[in-house]
Amino acid sequence: MTLSIRNQLPGTVTAVHPGEIMATVKIRLDGGQDLTAAITLEAVDELALAAGTAVRALVKSTEVSVAGTRVEGLSIRNQLFGTVTGLTLGEVMTMVKITVDGGELTAAITKDAAVDLGLFVGSDVIALVKSTDVALMTA
Repeated sequence: MTLSIRNQLPGTVTAVHPGEIMATVKIRLDGGQDLTAAITLEAVDELALAAGTAVRALVKSTEVSVAGTRVEGLSIRNQLFGTVTGLTLGEVMTMVKITVDGGELTAAITKDAAVDLGLFVGSDVIALVKSTDVALMTA
């Protein structure tokens, strides 16, 4: 299957916490960082997710935010440490390639944000992703 979603991080499910309609799925990425996905119970069942299941975490580049340092007091669960390895500044938008342990993320952010953050190739950054913006596929 070919997807337009650039960000596909491999990992393994470490826990599934079901609620009434949705579940949170904890994933240990191949690089060692942890990620949380919030998906429907129906998806958990269809994918047969349980601890030990190999998955790919999928995130659209427009759903990745970038910070210069770890952010406290924020509802966003996923804060992945990485390094900027590519930067394409357009007139309005900027594509930021971020290498994290075990993979690479692309973030689409405004040019103003990239300039305000002082991003450059080699910058240490935090990629921020809401758990509801993470889709899962079995590997």
